[in-house]
Amino acid sequence: MSGLAVSLRGRIMLAFAVIVVLAMVLSVAAAYYVIQGQMSAFVAQLGAAEAAAVGRALSREYAAAGGWTTVDRALAEGGYLYAEADGEEHEGRGERPEHGPETLFHVDRVRIVVVDSAGLVVRDNLARLRPGAPAPELGGELAVVTDPATGRTVGSAQVDVERAFLAAETHGFLRATLAATVLGAVLIAAAALALAAWLAHRITAPVTRLTRAAAAIAGRGDSALLPVTSADELGRMSAAFNRMTNALQTQRGLRRRLIDDLSHELNTPLCVIRLEAQGLRDGLQSPAATADRIIREVALLHNLVTDLNWLAETDSGELRLNRESCSVAQLVSDELRRWRPQAQIRGIALSFQPRSALPALDLDRTRLSQALGNVMRNALQHTAAGGRIAVAAGVEGDGAVAITVTDDGAGIDAADLPQLFDRLYRTDQARTRGTGGSGLGLAIAHAIVTAHAGTIAVTSPGRGRGTTVRIAFPQVV
Repeated sequence: MSGLAVSLRGRIMLAFAVIVVLAMVLSVAAAYYVIQGQMSAFVAQLGAAEAAAVGRALSREYAAAGGWTTVDRALAEGGYLYAEADGEEHEGRGERPEHGPETLFHVDRVRIVVVDSAGLVVRDNLARLRPGAPAPELGGELAVVTDPATGRTVGSAQVDVERAFLAAETHGFLRATLAATVLGAVLIAAAALALAAWLAHRITAPVTRLTRAAAAIAGRGDSALLPVTSADELGRMSAAFNRMTNALQTQRGLRRRLIDDLSHELNTPLCVIRLEAQGLRDGLQSPAATADRIIREVALLHNLVTDLNWLAETDSGELRLNRESCSVAQLVSDELRRWRPQAQIRGIALSFQPRSALPALDLDRTRLSQALGNVMRNALQHTAAGGRIAVAAGVEGDGAVAITVTDDGAGIDAADLPQLFDRLYRTDQARTRGTGGSGLGLAIAHAIVTAHAGTIAVTSPGRGRGTTVRIAFPQVV
């Protein structure tokens, strides 16, 4: 990663900040233009209402005076006449001086130009047009002045010609609204960013702990577990990491045991072969007896290498099955026939009991014979003379074809059952090569049965109470 790389927490914060800023800008802009439109409509109504009021006031004054002679009084009563300072009219917008209670109604100057029916200026309250002058084209709200007695139009008044009052009201309101909106947006943005910082910490903290734990495992082999503080994706991630860590530690232990056991399994026959060769060289043993013992030890080495090759095939996915229609009853009978002589030599009773009619399945007969043979070998090795091994087979309630091998031998502790299918795993009672074998038989049987979509399980009531191995296949294998 480059020096400019941004942490995950920084990216989350930056993303939140960009989203919040964009949302606030869009919200403020939308609010501004919507309020501006509504305010413009409102001010337009206000201007029209004010013009109508000016028109009514001028109409009443015109009727009362019989002409335009007292027009200033009507304007003064409405607060539309402004005092002059130092002989000059106040021009433009701004506050006007006080002239008593009647002149305090308006703050901003509103220009009103009164025009008679002939189009001549009667009065400009800001004195920019001389009375009697032709009235130019003026803007503003038009107020019609009529004579209430006759209903005749006698003139008009252009109200707020320069739109000073309306513009001041609109801009003032918009400025205040915009300021309040921006302040609210800033407060919301600050709260959102604080929430973003909290969320970023909550999201990245498990990732940081995971990174540190993974680095510790990779660097020092530590097995620290992560705290699982939630049930969400991050909590499940931590739980999955903990399971991986436990599995990794288990595999490390198995690897150490694998190395130790392989060293033992390889070293023992090699030592025997060396001693036999030395005895033969020194003339202490006969060649025939020495050859027999060396051949037996080489056979043990060959079997161990063969078993390891079988497991290597299963690991690499190269375990190929040559399926053919195979009678399960015949398979079991042949296997018992193969092992019966050894059972008789050891004084062990070996029986077979089919529990129901057994169908033919598509199986690899050779590999299944090896798997079942490994199970039978284990049963014979761990059953004392005078013991019994019962083999049963039948179709169970779920339609699976099950084969069980039950002995009344040494039995297995409950703590050892989960590891029985691990490579080179042997229970403490079976550590000797004379009875324990290489510890690969059940691992090979498990690989072969699993390749046939079947299941294999071992149960035992405990030490000295026998063991049962169950192999089951679905009828469609």
